[in-house]
Amino acid sequence: MPRRKPAGRRPQRAKDVLHGRAGESGDAFRCVGCRMDVPTAAPGTAHRNHCPHCLTSRHVDRRVPGDRAEPCRGRMAAVSMSARDNGEWQLVHQCLACGAVKANRIAGDDNALALMRIALRPLADPRIGRRALLAL
Repeated sequence: MPRRKPAGRRPQRAKDVLHGRAGESGDAFRCVGCRMDVPTAAPGTAHRNHCPHCLTSRHVDRRVPGDRAEPCRGRMAAVSMSARDNGEWQLVHQCLACGAVKANRIAGDDNALALMRIALRPLADPRIGRRALLAL
């Protein structure tokens, strides 16, 4: 039996605003760390979720990058760096509210000095890198 369209239903109209808890728009967000306005469009990634200046993030994604389904919404501090098999760098963030640990791709406009400081941090204090790896 062929499928039919449900009667009386029309397609949804396009929305230009995301109706999240904080009423965030789809083109920029305010960093919870340095309070700078950050554009969501970023070179090298489809879903920006960290500030390119201070590398602070917000706990918004649950299972899939960009789903914005996590109810925690806590501040996430960049604790370490990681590298994939293909050589791509990732930031390791830990939520200060619930303690969850997530890995996020770096973007092309991230602050290079801040990235290097985080990458070199385990060389200065090996306890930091060990603690982040044990939390994964």
